[in-house]
Amino acid sequence: MMKATFEKVLLRKVKLYTWVVFVLTTGFVFLNCKTNVTAISSPAKEIKVLMVGGGSSHDFNKWYKQADGETLRKNNLAQVTYLSNPDSILLFLPQTDVLFLSNNQPINDPKVRQAIFDFAQAGKGLVLAHPALWYNWKDWPEYNLQLVSGGSRGHDKYGSFEVTVTKPKHPVMKGVEPKFTLKDERYYYNPDPAGPGIEVLANSSVAGSDKIYPSIFIIKHPKARIVGVALGHDAESHNIANYQNIIRNAVQWAAKK
Repeated sequence: MMKATFEKVLLRKVKLYTWVVFVLTTGFVFLNCKTNVTAISSPAKEIKVLMVGGGSSHDFNKWYKQADGETLRKNNLAQVTYLSNPDSILLFLPQTDVLFLSNNQPINDPKVRQAIFDFAQAGKGLVLAHPALWYNWKDWPEYNLQLVSGGSRGHDKYGSFEVTVTKPKHPVMKGVEPKFTLKDERYYYNPDPAGPGIEVLANSSVAGSDKIYPSIFIIKHPKARIVGVALGHDAESHNIANYQNIIRNAVQWAAKK
């Protein structure tokens, strides 16, 4: 009788132990899984990009707002705000990591102009795209002198040319083919000797001409990180992988990411 009672008590203890082990193990697995799911679903902090477009000779909405905006948002790289009114820059610039200028329309407000220069002096990032590398504003020479360190006053007729990477190890050129051909307006960008200078990352050349012009370059601003991207007239640039890699890399580098 005592033996039977002992066996029943022992059996109850074994069942209780088994149940406790099951609960603890299940709880650990659940918590561990929950932690893993949380880590996977939390994206890295997005770079806040303020893109400014508008002006003449380009489809800004299609190629900058839509195409480049989508390229930069891919995989949560950037949070992109697009403006077609330069006067609105003042509202958004304080929350911006990288100012992406693609406009050739006037920036007339002196306060906006000063805010852009203050942004650069604060060590922030700028990407100066295709139209913004032109000598657009005769009444604002400081822009081309200090932020662009030069500019373009002309370009080849739209057509094919070759881009050759000269600094393949620079972060802006990561994942870009050493040489590639595209159709675009080949800008005649020329550095201004009075400016801060540039570091050329990729050059452009065309068959039958000995003229070579910078396509991708860094402006040696004393504080800001500024990338010039001379490519970008239409789909033949914006929709190719090399261009998309360049602008994504440029935004990351300019944001110091």
